[in-house]
Amino acid sequence: MAYDLKKESDVKEYVDKLGVEYRFGCYSEKKPEACHLLGDYLEGIKKDFEKASKVYKSTCDDYGYAKSCYKYGNYSFLGKGKSGSKGDPRVAYEYYEKGCNLNDSDACLHSGLLLVSRSMPKEIDRNVPKGLEFLTKSCDMNNATACFYLSGMHISGVQKKPEQNAVTASVGSGTSSSPAGKTQLKDSDYIVLKDMKKAFQFAHKACELRNMYACANLSQMYARGDGIEKNEKEAEKYKKLALEMQDEVKKQQETLGFQQGVGMPN
Repeated sequence: MAYDLKKESDVKEYVDKLGVEYRFGCYSEKKPEACHLLGDYLEGIKKDFEKASKVYKSTCDDYGYAKSCYKYGNYSFLGKGKSGSKGDPRVAYEYYEKGCNLNDSDACLHSGLLLVSRSMPKEIDRNVPKGLEFLTKSCDMNNATACFYLSGMHISGVQKKPEQNAVTASVGSGTSSSPAGKTQLKDSDYIVLKDMKKAFQFAHKACELRNMYACANLSQMYARGDGIEKNEKEAEKYKKLALEMQDEVKKQQETLGFQQGVGMPN
């Protein structure tokens, strides 16, 4: 049957039929892809986050479907789909890690970020080496955001105990200190060493994968000769590319805002 998607009645019939197809594919044919689509349908069309959460969880647990593991990780982190829940970072990490082991790049990104960040919930034990492995795996699967974060980690380095160094620096009591009164850090004080060549490589890949911020950083690296030979022409090239991406994002946001303002028929 051909549907006229300009007619409200046809749209409603088409959407209802999709729900029936996804349920049949999931519950009768036991297809994990259909189950995941059912979760997306419940989330995006029906706005039934509680049911969507249950579908994502069961699709991950019963079928090992990576994208569902990632989605349930998101739901768990935010407490979405559970009335009054504030979220459970530990459960979220469990499902992100499971999704990463099943080769979902977004799950690898989120599990990695939970392990490397100092601002993440106290329920998560910081483990930078393991987080670095997850982020690297995500970047290897062409996740632009993971490559961008890896670049940033190598630009500044990751200290073992940055808070301890901050206290020492403020007191200025270290026996070996810089002119500014800060303790001179050694390589052994870092989990990830500063490495501008690696930072450049990760930034370059992230930019090629259309990460706007990585392109801006790449421009600065070429302009300063950080991790790569100084090249003003390349610096200008990547600056222009970053600005073009920024304009694209603004246009997309304006279009989305217009569409949301118009609204959809009930």
